[in-house]
Amino acid sequence: MDYGPAPESTKEAQAWLDQHGRRFGLFIDNAWTEASETFGSFNPADGSELAQVTQATSDDVERAVAAARRAQPGWVAMGGHGRAKILYAIARLLQKHSRLFAVLETLDNGKTIRETRDADLPLAARHFYHHAGWAQLQSEEFADYRAVGVVGQIVPWNFPVLMLAWKIAPALAAGNTIVFKPAEFTSLTALLFAEICQQAGVPAGVVNIVTGDGRVGEAIVNHPGIDKLAFTGSTEVGRIIRKATAGTGKKLSLELGGKSPFIVFEDADLDAAVEGLVDSIWFNQGQVCCAGSRLLVQESVYPRFIAKVKARMQNLRVGSPLDKSNDIGALVDPVQQQRIHGLVEAARAEGCEIWQPACEAPAAGSWYLPTLITGASTSAAVAQTEIFGPVLVAMSFRTPGEAVQLANNTVYGLAACVWTESISLALDVAPAIKAGVVWINTANQFDAACGFGGYKESGFGREGGKEGMYEYLTPLAEDRRPAAPVVAEKGKVKQSEEGNPFAVDRTAKLYIGGKQARPDGAYSRAIAGANGSFLADIAEGNRKDIRNAVEAAHKAAGWSKATAHNRAQVLYYIAENLAVRADEFATRIAQQTGSKNAAAEVAASIERLFYWAAWADKYDGLAHQPPMHGITVALNEPVGVIGIICPNENPLLGFISLVAPALALGNRVIAVPSEAHPLSALDLYQVLDTSDLPGGALNIVTGSADELARTLASHFDVDAVWRHDGSAEGCAEVERLSAESLKRTWTGGAKGRDWFDAKQACGKTVLQHASQVKNVWIPYGV
Repeated sequence: MDYGPAPESTKEAQAWLDQHGRRFGLFIDNAWTEASETFGSFNPADGSELAQVTQATSDDVERAVAAARRAQPGWVAMGGHGRAKILYAIARLLQKHSRLFAVLETLDNGKTIRETRDADLPLAARHFYHHAGWAQLQSEEFADYRAVGVVGQIVPWNFPVLMLAWKIAPALAAGNTIVFKPAEFTSLTALLFAEICQQAGVPAGVVNIVTGDGRVGEAIVNHPGIDKLAFTGSTEVGRIIRKATAGTGKKLSLELGGKSPFIVFEDADLDAAVEGLVDSIWFNQGQVCCAGSRLLVQESVYPRFIAKVKARMQNLRVGSPLDKSNDIGALVDPVQQQRIHGLVEAARAEGCEIWQPACEAPAAGSWYLPTLITGASTSAAVAQTEIFGPVLVAMSFRTPGEAVQLANNTVYGLAACVWTESISLALDVAPAIKAGVVWINTANQFDAACGFGGYKESGFGREGGKEGMYEYLTPLAEDRRPAAPVVAEKGKVKQSEEGNPFAVDRTAKLYIGGKQARPDGAYSRAIAGANGSFLADIAEGNRKDIRNAVEAAHKAAGWSKATAHNRAQVLYYIAENLAVRADEFATRIAQQTGSKNAAAEVAASIERLFYWAAWADKYDGLAHQPPMHGITVALNEPVGVIGIICPNENPLLGFISLVAPALALGNRVIAVPSEAHPLSALDLYQVLDTSDLPGGALNIVTGSADELARTLASHFDVDAVWRHDGSAEGCAEVERLSAESLKRTWTGGAKGRDWFDAKQACGKTVLQHASQVKNVWIPYGV
């Protein structure tokens, strides 16, 4: 028995295209522009032209940004309820016109009608419904935040309308206005969405849609009137955007590439895993950033599982995406087809076995048969490169530990699948995988309530969930930050005396791996007090010292695995030991800075340690209940190894305010203390040694803030860099250099921060910088 043809009618979609003369302008300020310079949008399944779409210019982007800027105060003034009503109306209209959207999407993109109809459109509507709720609750749930302002959004061609919903819904809910650029290949559903905005009553200028090639995206990225950029696309372009925005103060979220592992253990339901694999790698022709393109199968069942996979591949139906009985549609463009072909043939030349089912693709259009590659080494290009097509690379493993090692052997960290009947094994492996999403005994599950996003070179930031809303909000406390670092009010400083405990001439060493260490370069620098008198020599750390500190931090991975209760106890202990020596530390601060409030700074530092110790075991994750038979557990995980450039002002309080939250959440830290007043941090060595802090959890390297920050930002084994010393150029450099490994950054720019003000120095915003969210999907009864 075989399926008969079940073609979907394109009558309504063709009529909509004809209604517009198959020629589209831009949507700016609630009006359509005349189409001037245009380019073709083609049906990938047969190569036919669907419509002509306008190539926007930099002037068009300028007008769109200006319209969004004018509209933003009014959109905020509508209040949460006003915005919620409009988001709800958009959701209803998407449902009302869902078949038109689905057919138009299939025509323009090449994916099967089953996917656009049954997956993309329902989820797109779900995002607007969900975020209508966040708009309604904004004043209650996000009381300490405001909208970022004008948002530039750039999406790829693989999920045109769904990516639009992921981006636009939370931005609108938070009170932002939008300049949106759809992918050059697939602009038509975004233009149809513009009409939905008009019908839903979206005010003029709130949503602006500009079409075109990469030049339009570049104009959006570089426009000074854009306050936040949200980009989904390739890692290479993500790096370019990170470099272009360095030092601009623009908020940035990047959802980039992936090379996701699909792990099958020997006790798994193999038939169910095969079906999950079909959804994972051949959904949307493999043109999915989180596609399970690396199949890892336990050695004992590898031959049997591969045989089942080949049998299932033989039954995949390749053909017209408008036929509801087909599984595999067309690739988006011949360029993509050629790229995939080149990678597969390179693997063949390297000796890999290439297997494809015995079926034929249509003669016209962009097609590629589902492909299985075996015999590739772990370092082969097809095992490391994001192919972005219906190509699966399979290899075996022996133990769970080896499976995790293979899964993490990639620069990416977007998603993973784990298949096993042992819940203990699944919940042991899932946290060990460095990915933002882990599906257990299921694949490619998404929901607006559950965040999606990656680690490492898969980008940073989240789409969906509460964490996705924070991407479009700014803490109100940021608006109260001083324009420049605040210098402490000076008091009278006594000259150093012989009986003073700090009068002994000594060179303060570095603190690496729980021990004092001499600097690699054997250089030191004299530190003078506020009255000009000599206080001490300090070590001048260099690149080698940072390398040693990073190695020590990685060896201290046990700190991340320690219980939150244990980490809290260590921070309390540090506070207790600091309190015993409070007078000494106050004297040191006064000698360095001349501050008349040195005792108050020590007291605030002790309180700040208590504050972050209190949070250590209370920053819990969430258990979401998406519309599936199961739950999604959102885990707050440590970022990893964080480099921190501390402020010059308040040399003890500023140091504690940054280092303590990072440690509280299980990160390991390389801290560069105040360049001008480093001795308060160096005096902590003995406190740390007597407070049960494991060696390597906190490493302290003194020296040039610029040089050491440069090294930390360039180091591929550092996961994040924070810089808060008031150097605008230094912060820009950190952001620019971080682009190579796409590490996370948190920089203060040229502005200062009142470290005594809990609103500016504490709170969940800091916790969010010190953690990353992993969503683990756990279905029931499967």
